[in-house]
Amino acid sequence: MTADVAVSLVLIAGIVALSDATRRLLTRALADTELSVYAVELVSTFQLCCCTHELRLLSEVGGIEPRLALTLTYLAAVIHGLTFSGAIGNPSGALEHAYHARLSGWSALRRIACQFAAAAAARAAVPVIWGLGLSGLHARHKLLGYRCISPIHASLPKAAVVELACAFAVQTAITHTRSVEEKYRVHAVAAAIATVVYAGGSVTGAVFNPALAFSTQFPCSGHSFLEYCLVYWLGPLLGTMGSVLLFDKLVPLLWRKSPSLQLPLETKKRA
Repeated sequence: MTADVAVSLVLIAGIVALSDATRRLLTRALADTELSVYAVELVSTFQLCCCTHELRLLSEVGGIEPRLALTLTYLAAVIHGLTFSGAIGNPSGALEHAYHARLSGWSALRRIACQFAAAAAARAAVPVIWGLGLSGLHARHKLLGYRCISPIHASLPKAAVVELACAFAVQTAITHTRSVEEKYRVHAVAAAIATVVYAGGSVTGAVFNPALAFSTQFPCSGHSFLEYCLVYWLGPLLGTMGSVLLFDKLVPLLWRKSPSLQLPLETKKRA
């Protein structure tokens, strides 16, 4: 198993390195056009999906220890955060950017299209890589026909609520760390991701990203396309927007209406 883990880590490192080189090349080649941001979105989402496929294989088929799986999840989230070069990699995140007018509506929709295209490309590319038989784990998975089973281990409403809660927690972490220096912020967000994966992974896999789920979860047997949409698309979307509306609208409203919350400020003014 140690050899399988080592091969998978080398493969993930290779995917990240190749993706980073491609990002840099496309950014320079398309520097004078608006296409560079969409090229970066494509490559970064492809990187995210391919790496997640490999980590999921290690966890579900390779049977690595949960602590090691969480550690790798954290490290992968840090690496993605440091290398994404402004890409969002999450349709819910693109809609949040559009809501806050950091992106136009059409730009957000184009980014979402790029994310799903990259997710589909990763879903097609990963079996080709596994088919090379680079490790015993890959060879066994090929013999099983790259079979995967739905990770949903609860009723659909409960599973959707778990994905909603995961997306809510991660979006809240992202919102409250925007002012933090990037090299520290990625660790805070990665810690939030690892925490929700630990809390909800046994119920749904804790994906909380519609494009990533389309790549990694939708091909699995056990549930229909519409059931996956309910859990992995509607749940994360509601969780993300719930976090945004809570801290944009409800909390400021409660702060203005609550005299007890304003008391310390008024006391300071009188002093």
